[in-house]
Amino acid sequence: MRNIAEQCLRDESDAILNLIPQLDDNFDKAVELLYQCKGKVVVTGVGKNSHIAAKMAATLCSTGTPAFYVDALDVYHGSLGAMTSGDVVVALSYSGQTDELLRFVPCLQERNIPLVGISGNPDSLLAHNCTCHLNIHVEHEAYPLNLAPTCSTTAALALVDAIASALVVMRDFKECDFARFHPGGSLGRRLLNKAQDVMRTNDLPVIEPDMPLGEAIILISRGKLGLGIVMENDQVMGIVTDGDVRRATEHLRERFFYVPVREVMTKTPVCVPVDMKIEEIIRLLNTRKIHAVLVKDHDGHLVGVVDNFSCYV
Repeated sequence: MRNIAEQCLRDESDAILNLIPQLDDNFDKAVELLYQCKGKVVVTGVGKNSHIAAKMAATLCSTGTPAFYVDALDVYHGSLGAMTSGDVVVALSYSGQTDELLRFVPCLQERNIPLVGISGNPDSLLAHNCTCHLNIHVEHEAYPLNLAPTCSTTAALALVDAIASALVVMRDFKECDFARFHPGGSLGRRLLNKAQDVMRTNDLPVIEPDMPLGEAIILISRGKLGLGIVMENDQVMGIVTDGDVRRATEHLRERFFYVPVREVMTKTPVCVPVDMKIEEIIRLLNTRKIHAVLVKDHDGHLVGVVDNFSCYV
């Protein structure tokens, strides 16, 4: 079974790589049509390609190109009204001869709606009657039957992703733009949430600078943040981290439990404002190789702690 799976994966990998020599000026023209589209991109297909078309529309929407999917079988039953003169239509049909697609092509031509045809047959009716044609020809479908759409649908999927990728670059589409369209995802949360949205504010492990380390490590352990915040007169004096404790244990030995916190604390803890974006905090944590930052309000008062865990919850 694994040999069959390996051959299938090789066949589909070859189908994708063989698309590269088939890229030509039509690809540039297709991407430019979608980029300049004043309305929406309407993506349609039949059979297995209908699923690829729906995925293309979803990908375009999430990367800055307004698009929607229409089942080609529904076009002649009212969905043609969804296509306006400012739109661009993308039609997928491996044969390029699918009757359900070809029947509404004259309607698009009559209304001067550009059509990007994607098929595996550059001599098909779809190829000859579209504004530009993208060839996804494959030598064969995946082993062992060479019947079910496998390599051809993989090639189609890869090509529409290539189109979406090109549009991302042309639109200078960035992570913050992506987050606006995915506010419910983890990336969206990281890019839109701020320190005040995720910081821990309750039961912070606050210790005094003259507290013996033997007492301080109990509070640090209870705090479950891997650190203790050293404060005096409502001001942050430093922090004691798990690393500070380990180094102090090795260095002080039997004196460890009696030495005051101020002698081993880190005097310059990293502090961030309450409105710093989580994505910026993650970069700061990675750059400084630390696991948490202190959060201060605009008056410089400690209000919370953000650690690695809270950035991804």
